[in-house]
Amino acid sequence: MRHRREGRETARSAAGLHLVRDGFEPILIARRLSRRTALVIRENLAWAFAYNAVLIPLAAFGLLERFGGPVLAGAAMVLSSLTVGVNALRLRR
Repeated sequence: MRHRREGRETARSAAGLHLVRDGFEPILIARRLSRRTALVIRENLAWAFAYNAVLIPLAAFGLLERFGGPVLAGAAMVLSSLTVGVNALRLRR
């Protein structure tokens, strides 16, 4: 009996996913969540790339100076972070 419990605990510690209910529904839920998570990660990377692809060249050529320069860059970073954060919060649904 002791060996069975130790084996079960070893399997649980090595597993990436624990099923605490019978049936396939938990597996389907985990799969759906992992796909949504991967989608949100790709979207967040796209947003971050878009911000950087647009604003870094503008800043490098000094075209942001008339719009506030560093202040605009800081605001863009805040907006980028908020966009990524809000996008990630969609996973909670």
